[in-house]
Amino acid sequence: MATYKKIGFFLGPILFLIILNLPFTLLNPVAHKVIAGAIWMITWWLSEAVSISVTALIPLAVFPLLGIADIKEISANYANPIVFLFLGGFVIALALEKVELHKRIALNIIRLTGTNADGVVLGFMLATALMSMWISNTASTVVMLPIAASVIKLLIDDADGFTKNDKNFALSIMLGIAFAANIGGTATLIGTPPNSVMAAFLETTYDIEIGFMSWMMLGVPFAIIMLIVCYFVLVKWFYPNNLGQLKASDDLILNEIEKLGKMSKGEKIVSFIFVLTGLAWIFRTNLNGWFPDLNLSDAGISMLGALAMFVAPLDFHKGDFTLKWEDTRNLPWGILILFGGGLALAGALKSAGMIDLIGNSIAEYQNISIFMITLALIAVMLFMTELMSNIALTAVFVPVVAGIAIGLDVPILLMVIPVTLAASCAFMLPMATPPNAIVFASGHIKVHEMARVGIVLNIIAVALLILMTYTVLPQLF
Repeated sequence: MATYKKIGFFLGPILFLIILNLPFTLLNPVAHKVIAGAIWMITWWLSEAVSISVTALIPLAVFPLLGIADIKEISANYANPIVFLFLGGFVIALALEKVELHKRIALNIIRLTGTNADGVVLGFMLATALMSMWISNTASTVVMLPIAASVIKLLIDDADGFTKNDKNFALSIMLGIAFAANIGGTATLIGTPPNSVMAAFLETTYDIEIGFMSWMMLGVPFAIIMLIVCYFVLVKWFYPNNLGQLKASDDLILNEIEKLGKMSKGEKIVSFIFVLTGLAWIFRTNLNGWFPDLNLSDAGISMLGALAMFVAPLDFHKGDFTLKWEDTRNLPWGILILFGGGLALAGALKSAGMIDLIGNSIAEYQNISIFMITLALIAVMLFMTELMSNIALTAVFVPVVAGIAIGLDVPILLMVIPVTLAASCAFMLPMATPPNAIVFASGHIKVHEMARVGIVLNIIAVALLILMTYTVLPQLF
């Protein structure tokens, strides 16, 4: 274990005990205990001394003992509807991966973008982003990486060796995959955990519901613009390759598609359920208008899609279904626990009056610039997420942002949404996101090569988010 993790492991509970036993009370008795617990959680989240999901169990185990809330109230956070929205999304993604439908979709997208070197980079980015809308950005990156590595190997093994242009191509394709995986997740509510953490917090704390389609109306345009910007920054600005046509790469992609063979029965079933679920999310409002008794919710649709994956038979007589319960051992259950822990902490902060205190404190500064505060919050979130888990950071930071918005008398969504999107825009460092770390481990990228592109993309992301805050967001929410 790294030294900073060892320090964090002991520092968290020590700070908790120190604050808990102070000779004076912070704000009020309940707030005092909540602050102590929050400091412990934040210390462990920052240092990652233990799994961030383990840290998320602290409210469930400790808060009832402190009298902050009873176990029934705390545990309700771990069964929030958004948790089940994400659980259903995980199951559907698991089915996509099991039958390798995601790989077929990705390869065919790459084939459509042509054999030009820049087109190949674009194809990999589009395929990765599209997958990341529905499955984890880690899984998307893992699928694309070996295919990209094979294309790069063709350049290493050709007659002129691995030239500077070849290296630029390798950098573009690897960084493109990582960045596209991060960007793609912003397009849907289930694309990346911070989106769902924010949606769950707003629904639980302020009774504000963000629909799947409503989010896509903002998330998809944002993802498209960032993807276009990312592509041009990579292949036209920092790492132009000037390679022209890469016929060998087209042959490699076709060979990979041929290996998959014809669509299996499992792929067809998963495709049908996946499309049906997506359409239900998009047209949920219409469906509820046509059939009021359905009372469809995004979480309910997600669970229907998940259930369908388990009961759709491949061979009914043999009892062979598309997914089996044993397959769920590959689900990231820890993320679901993390949602609950984040909501439990946010709820405790709210009930203890901490969020209102933040709002009232900000409200005292009448001449403060809302634009500058919003800009600062977006920038702080984006650059902090380079150094710590974006899920944990969202769980801690979003309630604070909500309090600031209330204090400034600004609609909560106008501050919370751009700050949440910023949590998925970490492009500078390998440790910032799993996709960044995965492509860095390929050996084709050095830290400074990622950082010099990443700092530019980070600044562009901040500018785009602040622009959308004052143009698109007020029209949608």
